[in-house]
Amino acid sequence: MKTRFSASPEASGTSTTPGTSPELARRGLLFVCIAVIFFGSNPVFVRWAAPFSSLEIAFWRLAIATLLVALMGLITHQPLRIARGEIRNFAFYGLVTALHFVFYISSLSFTTIAHSLALTYTSPIFVTLFSVIFLKEPLPKRKYVGIGVAVLGVAILAGFEPNYTTCNLNGGKCMILGDGLAILSALCFGIYSIAGRSVRDAHPLFRYTTNVYGFAALWLLPIGAYLAFQHSYSTLAIASVVALGVFPLGLGHTLYNAAIRYVHATYANLIATQEVTIGIILGIIFFHEIPSWSAVIGIIITLLGIISVIF
Repeated sequence: MKTRFSASPEASGTSTTPGTSPELARRGLLFVCIAVIFFGSNPVFVRWAAPFSSLEIAFWRLAIATLLVALMGLITHQPLRIARGEIRNFAFYGLVTALHFVFYISSLSFTTIAHSLALTYTSPIFVTLFSVIFLKEPLPKRKYVGIGVAVLGVAILAGFEPNYTTCNLNGGKCMILGDGLAILSALCFGIYSIAGRSVRDAHPLFRYTTNVYGFAALWLLPIGAYLAFQHSYSTLAIASVVALGVFPLGLGHTLYNAAIRYVHATYANLIATQEVTIGIILGIIFFHEIPSWSAVIGIIITLLGIISVIF
């Protein structure tokens, strides 16, 4: 499968999309800030969605989000169909999206919210790398220092845990496995971010998101159908899966995809890392997962890195 990422010929290293006014760039930053609020609810709803498996959660939330953004597209009169020649590319984008959610949701079953979110948001490394390679959008060299600081903060946030390699899969505790899944999720999120930015001029927002979420759901449909209704589901679990489809994905990721049409994918992705902070706070409130001092220090350093990149 050959998938081509492309950028407009005016691509440069500025924080805005080439040809985008500062006003639109600010709109993009606002979109991603709102998206982060929705993202932050992710780990809480995933935990509440038990006994849905990670594959079931990924399938149903993608299916629900597809219906939501398709409805938005119809309301705003955006054409949703893609050309036959584009099906291969969108199937690839959908596969990467599906894997991102499967890896991320699975990681929450084996490691803490702080670790899962922190490692998933090493994705700015991949976004920056892919932006330079595929979109020819290099950042000014001084900005790499800020990225390095932000990533260092994420690394400190993950901390140094005792018994890191001790695994009890039946008990749902295997931090090294959960952390590895989170890193794979980060890699997929990086590709997902670049894919969304590369087609910003070719497809309106709701056509893009409807087809990406839809193809992702189709990849997971066989396993989702096989696992469906094999055990009872509480009202809370069903409501949580619906909420995952509507808020973090249907609204959050769609706003994120809107944002990266106006600002450099690295900037948007760095702001999105604050899902870590929100998720940890909610983890404390709802699950009493108290982060260590190293995690608190890591959050502060990450924020400083993001600020130095944006300003």
